[in-house]
Amino acid sequence: MIRYRHIFFDLDRTLWDFDAAAEVAFERIYEKYHLDQLGIPSAHEFHEVYHPLNEQLWVLYRANAITKEDLNRTRFMAPLSHYGIENVELADNLSKDYVYYSPRIVRLVPGTMELLQYLKSKYHLHIITNGFQEIQDVKMQGSGMAPYFESITVSEEIGIKKPNPELFLYALKKAQAQAIDSLMIGDEMDVDIIGAKNAGMDQLFFNRKNEPHEEEVTYEVRHLSEIMEIL
Repeated sequence: MIRYRHIFFDLDRTLWDFDAAAEVAFERIYEKYHLDQLGIPSAHEFHEVYHPLNEQLWVLYRANAITKEDLNRTRFMAPLSHYGIENVELADNLSKDYVYYSPRIVRLVPGTMELLQYLKSKYHLHIITNGFQEIQDVKMQGSGMAPYFESITVSEEIGIKKPNPELFLYALKKAQAQAIDSLMIGDEMDVDIIGAKNAGMDQLFFNRKNEPHEEEVTYEVRHLSEIMEIL
């Protein structure tokens, strides 16, 4: 077995429970803007409409087909339009409040802190994320995860996003690490795992939903606790 020195983590949905935090953020904006009075039945249903539309926009953003500003506005314009609401000012306000609330609602994937405590004395730990700089900083500080990591690489730093292997190579250089003794842990096959593989890194696929795939990966787990059995 390779003796790794550096462990790189994705952040959202790998350590930070993005969807759980988003659900609470939607409850807050739903109540604040009285969206029930606009014909939106519940915060949960609004989030269910929003989620696939937002995922589509993130695909475009990763491909540099839209800007950060386009993403922030459109991701609320589209679900509002689903309910026949055409209100740019409301969409902008929802977006601003969502960006404020969501990183401050601390929700971690079960087992996150136990895993970080276990790994900290054994490896150099790092983050590679496509999220926005100001949001990811709040998450790291507010959750108590920041002290565990020696470097945090956000795609906005160099304008290159995962799965582009250049971002992984940049993160390796920033961490003073080499691909041969580094392992990438992430939950998205196309973004985290294939991107790391193309950069020459071993990969650990955190397949939380047990999604079928045909990609050869170095390791695969369904629960973070399983990583302690590997490392």
